[in-house]
Amino acid sequence: MPLDASTKGLPFGAPPLTVGAVGGQGWSVLAGDLPLPLALVREPVVRANSAWMSAFLAANGLVIAPHGKTTMAPALFDLQVADGAWAITVATVQQLEVCRRFGVRRVLMANQPVGRLAVAACFAALAAGIELYCLVDGSAGLALLAEGASRNPPPAGNPLRILVEMGFVGGRTGARTRAAAIDLARAAAATPGLVLGGFECFEGLLPTADAAQVLVDDVVALSRQAVAASLFGVDQPVILSAGGSAFFDRVGERLGPVELGRPMVRVLRSGCYLTHDSIAYAEAFARIIRETSLPLPPGGLEPALEVWAHVQSRPEDIRAILTMGKRDVGFDAGLPVPLKWYRPGMSAPQTMPSHHVVRALNDQHCHMELPADSPLAIGDMVGFGIGHPCTTFDKWQLLLLVDAEYRVTGGLKTFF
Repeated sequence: MPLDASTKGLPFGAPPLTVGAVGGQGWSVLAGDLPLPLALVREPVVRANSAWMSAFLAANGLVIAPHGKTTMAPALFDLQVADGAWAITVATVQQLEVCRRFGVRRVLMANQPVGRLAVAACFAALAAGIELYCLVDGSAGLALLAEGASRNPPPAGNPLRILVEMGFVGGRTGARTRAAAIDLARAAAATPGLVLGGFECFEGLLPTADAAQVLVDDVVALSRQAVAASLFGVDQPVILSAGGSAFFDRVGERLGPVELGRPMVRVLRSGCYLTHDSIAYAEAFARIIRETSLPLPPGGLEPALEVWAHVQSRPEDIRAILTMGKRDVGFDAGLPVPLKWYRPGMSAPQTMPSHHVVRALNDQHCHMELPADSPLAIGDMVGFGIGHPCTTFDKWQLLLLVDAEYRVTGGLKTFF
């Protein structure tokens, strides 16, 4: 895909090039070859995170359909599929189209499609050969899909697979009672062009691991009821799925031992594991390490996504202003964390001393409080860790892959 100097992150006046050529330019972040602010992904770390999750899944009888919306970077989808991803999860039909365009053959839409165009897109995807799973949490939504199936009958052998969503009071989508969910499952199983694929939930909004566990247990109970009622086709695997990145250990603990007397697939949908973060998911993973009963592979998840900025001004002894703002870095899950700093001529980035704290972000500026004797000077470079990678990825059309020395090894094109 073509890029030019108008692409955020590329040097001023850069000649046109393709995404595939980015890694061959000989650029180095530390040498000052690229403008800041700059979002980058440390390639050795992201590959290690992907491999760690693959090993975790294999050790615990699970598969993953990672949330593609986290990165919307097909090159990272490719890494996840190469490491065994069962499917890619999306939230919208635009994201479904990105998957189709880049060759993903099994997609889980973790949303209930509504609106004529969205419903029609689902059946067009089936006609294009994609194995598609969609969520339903009520009879009105199911009726929309039933009508779509009657207008655009799916190909023989590739129906629209329905996952009934179990929710919780005060939460987001999802049936609020098991009785409502099983009634919906019966209706889906009886609808031409649709089949009941299984049950799922999104536990990521719950406040504790114990609360998340209760919701996953609802999914298990519903699956047992549906099997007992013969709502699944002969030899059709039953899908049990849950979707967050913070409690994936509890999901594994509850789904792993389940046996239904028929083929089944236990699907995690975590997406943020791939780049991890330096705030909420770092805390969540520390809890997993402390508490889980599941076997864990050696090593662990580490932050791979960073945003770098220059120190632009030190207008006060205890305040620095940096060239990074709300247009460059997510802040919904906490303000970015300064991790390291670098001054041209140093041998390598240095760990940021303590008591350097981001206090506020403007559109294009970062306000950092620091000790009066801080070594930071105008022109120094600062690397920040982030929280909730989804809302940093979506601010960049292009992120750069870098090696351990911050030499650019490739480009990641996003499709938000």
